Amino acid sequence: MSATPEPLRCFRAIPGDLAPRDAQDLMAHPFFSLAKSRRTTPIDFRTATVTVRVEGTLDHGIATIWDADILIWAASQLVEARDAGIPTSRLIQATPYEILRFISRGTSQRDYQRLKAALDRLQSTSVATSLRETTGRRLHRFSWINEWRELASPDGKPLGLEMILPDWFYSGVLDQALVLTIDPAYFKLTGGIERWLYRLVRKHGGRQVDGWQFDFRHLYRKSGSAARYSDFAYDLRVLVARQSLPGYRLSTLRIPPSTELLAFRPVPHAARG
Repeated sequence: MSATPEPLRCFRAIPGDLAPRDAQDLMAHPFFSLAKSRRTTPIDFRTATVTVRVEGTLDHGIATIWDADILIWAASQLVEARDAGIPTSRLIQATPYEILRFISRGTSQRDYQRLKAALDRLQSTSVATSLRETTGRRLHRFSWINEWRELASPDGKPLGLEMILPDWFYSGVLDQALVLTIDPAYFKLTGGIERWLYRLVRKHGGRQVDGWQFDFRHLYRKSGSAARYSDFAYDLRVLVARQSLPGYRLSTLRIPPSTELLAFRPVPHAARG
C-alpha cells in the first residue's frame, strides 16, 4: 500500500511592496494566449529540443498573458521569502486585495470576479512541456494552479484564498538562475503582444549593451499567436513606433530580399537584474 502523502504546509503571502519577478521559462516560450477573447485552439510549439503544448477547456479557454500576472505575483512571493529565510510552500494563502494591488489592478467587486475567472483559467489550462526534462523528449504535464479555494470564517466572513502551485513552476522559481526581476511598469502594458514581447526582450536582452535581434517570422512562431502573420508583423511595427516597452529601445532592420528583423537594446541604466 502506498504511503499517504504528507499534507502541504501553508505559506502566508508576505505583505507590502515586493520586486516583481518572472520565471524565465515562461518568458521565453509560448505558454499563454495573447488574446483577450477566449482561445480554445491549442498552442503547439516545437523545436529540435523543446516541446510546448497548451490546451484549454471550452468553458474557460487557455490562460491568458494577463492571467499570468498571478504567477508573477507568486514567483515574487516565493523569491522574497526564500531570500529572507522564510519557509515556502506550493500552498499559498493570500487575500485577493494583496494580489490585485501587486499586479496593478483595481479592487472593486468586478476586479475580484475577474481574479476568480483568471484563477479558473489557470487551473483548467493543461500544459505539456519537455523543458527542464533531462532527456528533452519526456513531457511534464501540469496545470498552472493545481487547485484553489476561497476561505471563510464559520460565520461566512471572507478570509482570502488558497492556491496550490504545480511542482514544475515552484521548483523552477526557487532556482535563482530561472527568475528575473521585471519592471513594475510591465503591469500597465495593455496589449497581449506588447506584454509577450517585453517578457521575451527582458529574457534575452538583459544587460547586453549590443542588445539582440530576432527575425519577425521567428518571433511569430515563438509567440504562439493565433493572429495572421501579417497582423502580427503590423503590431510589432506599431510597438516600435510607440516605444512602450519599459527599459528597452526597439528598432527594425530589413535584409533583402524580404527578411525583417526586430532589434532591441536596453536603455542605459534601465535594465534590471
